[in-house]
Amino acid sequence: MDTALAVVDAQSDIEALYRADADRLWRAVFAFAGDAEIASDAVAEAYAQLLRRGAAVRDPAAWVWRTAFKVTRGALKSRGSDPAGSALTDLEHADAYVDHDLLTAIRQLPDGQRAAVILFYYADLPIRQIADRLGTNSLAVRANLSRGRRRLRELLGDRDG
Repeated sequence: MDTALAVVDAQSDIEALYRADADRLWRAVFAFAGDAEIASDAVAEAYAQLLRRGAAVRDPAAWVWRTAFKVTRGALKSRGSDPAGSALTDLEHADAYVDHDLLTAIRQLPDGQRAAVILFYYADLPIRQIADRLGTNSLAVRANLSRGRRRLRELLGDRDG
């Protein structure tokens, strides 16, 4: 009976994580991929895998983000999709205050820089959590953020002046 209780507890914890974080994860994956269908599939697959693995996952929040981004990369690769070339037709799924120029510029960044920028600014995660969620280290995240910011400045120009 203890095993059944543990499974129920794990499922309720995963459900609580889903309710608290799935929308933010979906928006981050959408910003990364530029495709609502890929974002929906990646988030659903990540949570389905988490349910299957259950208690074997040490940090479910970080694991589900890392998995969703891996699934997204795989989907983009298998479809031959280039996020930089996305038509941005699914913007009704994005935030109400979306900046079309910014999303277009972000999609021109390499995967590592794009993921770091989205997770830092869009998902509002600290460097350490980004590293955990991407399965990398803090130095790599800082380097990708720095390079991503520099490239975005080049692409967008100076908007303050």
